[in-house]
Amino acid sequence: MYDSILPAVDAMQKELLLFASLCFIIGSIDDIIFDIMWMAHCVKRKLLVYSRYDRVLVESLPRTDAAQPLAVFVPAWCEAPVIGAMLRRCLDQWDHQNYRIYVGCYPNDGETIAAVANVAQGNASIRIIICDDDGPTSKADCLNRLWRALCMDEILESKNYKAVILQDAEDLVHPQALELFDYLIERAALVQIPVIPRRATRSLWVAGHYGDEFAELHGKQMVLREALGVAMPSAGVGCAFRRDALGQLASRTHGKPFDAASLTEDYELGLKLTGRGESRGIFARIKDQQGQWVATQEFFPESFEDAIRQKSRWMTGIALSGWDRLGWKNCWRENWMRLRDRKASFAALVLALAYMAMLLTALLYLLDLIGFYQPDPVSDLLGAMLVINGLFLCWRLAIKGYFVFSLYGLKEALLSVPRTFVANVINMLAARRALFQYLKTLSGNPIQWDKTTHFYPDMVEVKRLKHSNHLVRKR
Repeated sequence: MYDSILPAVDAMQKELLLFASLCFIIGSIDDIIFDIMWMAHCVKRKLLVYSRYDRVLVESLPRTDAAQPLAVFVPAWCEAPVIGAMLRRCLDQWDHQNYRIYVGCYPNDGETIAAVANVAQGNASIRIIICDDDGPTSKADCLNRLWRALCMDEILESKNYKAVILQDAEDLVHPQALELFDYLIERAALVQIPVIPRRATRSLWVAGHYGDEFAELHGKQMVLREALGVAMPSAGVGCAFRRDALGQLASRTHGKPFDAASLTEDYELGLKLTGRGESRGIFARIKDQQGQWVATQEFFPESFEDAIRQKSRWMTGIALSGWDRLGWKNCWRENWMRLRDRKASFAALVLALAYMAMLLTALLYLLDLIGFYQPDPVSDLLGAMLVINGLFLCWRLAIKGYFVFSLYGLKEALLSVPRTFVANVINMLAARRALFQYLKTLSGNPIQWDKTTHFYPDMVEVKRLKHSNHLVRKR
């Protein structure tokens, strides 16, 4: 029996290694080309721009006319534990003179309504909007209700808003974020600032891997994306849309600029607004006088279940549904970026096959060690491919470590290496869930708000946050 099974296992191990190695090499070549282009862009900026001009700080930006107000949209479903603290912090720290926060709540979520009303009492800067239907519907549906309220306010108050800013109920928003948005939104249809994940002390691995990914995503990929002049996706938080650009889109979508049929309406909206020839997007990486990035910080999921749910929604909306809904463009740069966005599900499949091959390799090695079965040696071609992939892996970990170090410090950079395994496991499980989720959408099932549990930092976390920011400034 074993004489027939083990040779088959041996052959399967070699085939899996060959397939995974080939896919990894193709993907790594794509990544290295991207890395080299980003490095060239950075060298060009350093030699031609920063050698002649000082880096701009947010406090040095010219003040704009605040006659046109800014609207901040905060969709809230079951956010009672966090929404109050978030709103108070915004009111206390924002210096902008003309803004209004629209908070979207649901009629069957009395706790969130009460938490918002407690902060909004006697404050005209906060407006509570109750959605038409019981929740959860979808985030886009809630945002469309806020859009309708804003348009009605413009008519009743005879004013025109300048921009719509998206934030989540658990966000830590920079004090000068509104000033930055107000200055740049005149130059673009979309302005996106970095998103910096923070993790609770107890979530070293799951929440920590978000920091690793966003450090590279918003430190390299979005930077080069803007430099290439392609459409820019929105992160859904820390982003501002020009009011007239949203209005033009709403006129083509029956008054609903946010697509309720999409799981990643923010990502698609950014591409729609900045993918047109007359529009552009700006990814603004600017620091303040204390050396901190003008960014949106938030605490990401800290459990495997929540992380898998969140990432499966991203994969379904971007990699699977996005292929159907957004298609491709007649531009190699644009298609390259969209391909990079959409390869997550396929990469998770290749990872799963690679880990299966590693398990079979360990099994065959053990059988060879005890003298039970001697596997066939790998071919010279496969051996060379494995060595090449090993070098590519070292390069990838070094690049990721660089961005994590620049944002969080040496300890987190070192932890990013073993956290790669955690990220791979989450992505593989998320891809499996995303596939089933995508099949449900194809069968016509309505999209619901598959939100994750959020928390706002208590005083201990706030002190730790300030201390970590101080260390970043010292570096």
